[in-house]
This record gives sequence, structure tokens and C-alpha cells, in this order.
Amino acid sequence: MTEEQTSSIETRRGRRGGARANPGAGGGAVIPQLSRRQIKRKFPPTNILSADEIESIHQSSLEVLNEIGMDFLYPEALELLRKTGGVKIEGERVRFESAFIEEYLTYAPSEFTLHARNPENSTRIGGDNMVFGTVGSPPSCYDMDGGRRTGNQVDYRKFLKLGQHFNAIGFSAGYPVEPVDIHAGIRHLDALRDMATLMDKPMTAYCLGSHRVRDALEIARIARGISQEQFEAEPTLTTIINTNSPLKLDAYMLNGIMEMSSRGQSVCITPFTLAGAMAPVTMAGALVEQNAEAMAGLAFTQLVKKGAPVIYGGFTSNVDMKSGAPAFGTPEYMKAVMVGGQLARRYKLPYRTSNTCAANTMDAQAAYESVFSLWALTMGGGNFIMHGAGWLEGGLVAGFEKFIMDVDLIQMIMEFLQPLETTQDALGVEAIREVGPGGHFFGAQHTLARYSNAFYQPIISDWRNNQQWAAAGKPEAMQRANHVYKQALDEYQQPNMDLAILDELNEFVDRRKAEGGVKTDF
Repeated sequence: MTEEQTSSIETRRGRRGGARANPGAGGGAVIPQLSRRQIKRKFPPTNILSADEIESIHQSSLEVLNEIGMDFLYPEALELLRKTGGVKIEGERVRFESAFIEEYLTYAPSEFTLHARNPENSTRIGGDNMVFGTVGSPPSCYDMDGGRRTGNQVDYRKFLKLGQHFNAIGFSAGYPVEPVDIHAGIRHLDALRDMATLMDKPMTAYCLGSHRVRDALEIARIARGISQEQFEAEPTLTTIINTNSPLKLDAYMLNGIMEMSSRGQSVCITPFTLAGAMAPVTMAGALVEQNAEAMAGLAFTQLVKKGAPVIYGGFTSNVDMKSGAPAFGTPEYMKAVMVGGQLARRYKLPYRTSNTCAANTMDAQAAYESVFSLWALTMGGGNFIMHGAGWLEGGLVAGFEKFIMDVDLIQMIMEFLQPLETTQDALGVEAIREVGPGGHFFGAQHTLARYSNAFYQPIISDWRNNQQWAAAGKPEAMQRANHVYKQALDEYQQPNMDLAILDELNEFVDRRKAEGGVKTDF
């Protein structure tokens, strides 16, 4: 452990509203942040398909599971399925009766609280709630200074600090960049200890074998300083279970479901169904496959433990048919995001989706594809937003400057979702009376009482006129974001951790490392 990790900070940075100025314009001002809060959607999600059309996808998905089936590549999972009725197993192929799927989906909770080691950062999952996570899992990262490089622990820790510093980020979505310089056998131990100490928001772990999962469960429990019984009653750790599309769940994923669900922890089932590659080329067909795979995984979690917290995950998009590369932020992706939300609501489950783009750098493409992704998931009912900040190059790169741009976009969504005030004072009739025809409102008392916090203050946008902008050296969005991410690291304050808990955490991690970490996956 470094001195930075073990140092105790007396107090974490307090809640802040808007800042005094845009740092892109003035430099040196506090980064403008909205206060930390549970983000809520105050209007009904948009439905782009009718109830009958959603039902046709549901019924087609049941047909796929009943007549084609899905391969479960883990003997322990197959044994558990054999003990129940409603399935037919031939080798690794499992065919599900429709009644089995529909019954077990009803056991899953429609909402749950995901607990953080700092209770102020615990968050509600499902319903009209939204929470945005960091980017997760890219093997490489990028900034203007160092360029594109392989993921490493130094950059990994920087992303964790950004995730902690910005109020718009509600959880760590796995490793914001893979710290490849740590040996794979002990990487999860060092990476999760960093996550538990540098952040005090909900954690996400990977399912890469039972030993790693059990280590992650224990690190998450120790970090909260709670008993095994309380841990199993309070979802604290999340994992993403990706199906091997088309129609497979591998041993790692099935083992992860069994380890996590049996302990009452949050499992998000997310098929990665790219239309034209791992799914039918039509978006309706890709959504049928997504839904079939998701339902099979979700039902299996409830077979492991009825009432275990789950999230319906959607990650359907299309490929570039010229190159085969995944495409994101496309019209097809937007449709899939919104229909995925309708399907999740049909099953009364929380919905996971993502802020994605296919851009290779933080340019106009990165901006508009991310805006389209965010628009679709906001209007479509997203609850648990993976890759909220930092995703580039189709998920191969975590961008420091992109992280800042995405935080700005998330804050804009947060402000957009704030209800419009229509009190007598807000309607401003007296201000209009004061100014009268032909005047202006700059000096009106109504304006003077509100001007400092009247409107959203952006992190990246530069509202100076051309002369002021030119005099400042004509900074562009990438440069401003580069400045802000470094400023955020300077402003970062490590959250407190009780010294007894820190000692227990270090003892566990150091012991497991001394034992060699993970030599075999199972």
C-alpha cells in the first residue's frame, strides 16, 4: 500500500452547487458541480413500441428458449436445473418451458438499494431512479499528454479518483481501465482494494472464477465493516454477467451468478447482441435474442435464490457491415435502448444500459454519439447506467478528457430532469410588471436575486465572446477537458476509512496475495 492509500483524510469534500466561473473561461475556479443527489426521472419513459409489439418480442423469446434452447456450460448449473421441473436438458443444451421462465421472473425484486460503504452514496436501483457509473473494462487509456497506452495501475487509480470526485458519478463500473501491469493472479486483489479505499461509492466486480468472486465478496464486506448476515441482506456488490451470444452462458458467468445470487448480491444479466454479427441483422430479431438470453439468465438467478437482486441488461447495437466493427450511438442503438427499457418494465425489473460511442478520440463524433446514447437511455427508462463517463473507441479505450465531457453531459441530464418550477414567484409576473415594455431584465430585482444560480454552469462549454476566447489562446473542448481532469485530481480528497477496517482489509488482501492469489479459476 502506498502512503496515499493509507493516509486518512479528516473530511470528504462537501456538497457543492454551481461554481463561481467556468474553468475553461477563467482557469483556477472550482470545477462547477451539481450537488450529490439521487437522480430521478419525473416523467414516464417513452414507449416506441405498442404493448402488442412488446408482447410479440416476449413470445418470440420464449419460443427461442423452448424450441432452440440455450447452452449452459457449467456442470453445477446444469445439476441445479435438473433438480427443478420445467426444463429439458440434453448435454449442455437447456430448453425452458415458458411457464418456468415466467414464474421465476416474478420472484425478482422490482427495486432495491445498492449499498455503499459511505451510506450517503448508497443508491436506489429501479423505478424512476437513475445512477451513472464510470467507464468499465477498457484495456487501454488515453489523454492528450501521454497518448494511447496500455492500462496500468497509476491510470486506474486516477480514474477511480475522478469517479469519487464527481458527484454525477454514482458507482464504479468495474475497473475504469484494466491495470494490466498487475499480475493476473493477484490483479483483482490490488484493484478491488484500490476501489474500496479510493472511492466510497458502490463497487462492481468481475466474475472470472469462484476464487476471484469470493475474494471480491469479502473485500466488499470488509470495506463496509459489516457482518456476513448484514452483507447478505444488503446488496453491496454488483457484477455484470455477459452471455456468450448467441445463446450461451459460459462457466465463469454461471459460477458468478451462483456465487453472487446465493449471497444476495446484485447481478446484471447483459447479452452483448450486435445485429449482423452475434444476432440477427434486423433489430427486432436482435432484440428477441437479447430478451431470450436475458430471461434465461434472470430466471436462473432466481432459481439460485428467490428474491436475489437482479438488473435486466440491454447492450444491443449494430455492426458496421463494411468492416464488422461495433457501432454505437446509432439510430439502431437508440431504438434498442428504448425497446430494452420497455421489456424491462414489462418484467418489472431495473434496467441497465450504457453511454457509448465508437469514436477514436474526443471529437464531434464522440460528442454526438454519446448525446444520442444518453438521450435514448434517459427517455427510454434507464436505471443503472454503465460506462457513463470515459468510453471511447467502442470500449477499447478509457479517455481522461472524454470522462470530463461525459460528466458535463450527465450533469446536463441531471439539470434537465429537475422539475420546472411554476410557483407564483417563478412565473415572474411582478418582474415583467417592473420592467414593462421595451426594457431589459438584467437589473430587475427578480434577476439580481437569482443570477448566480439561475442557469446550469457547464464544465466544458466556453461562453466567452470571440475576442475573449481568442485572447485566452483559443482553447478547444479537448484542451479544457484536459485541464479540468488534472484540476479534479488536484482537488480530490480520499474518503475516510476507519483504521480498524483498513487494517482488516489490508490483512485480507496481503494474505491472499501471499497465498499466490488465484492459480486456477475453479
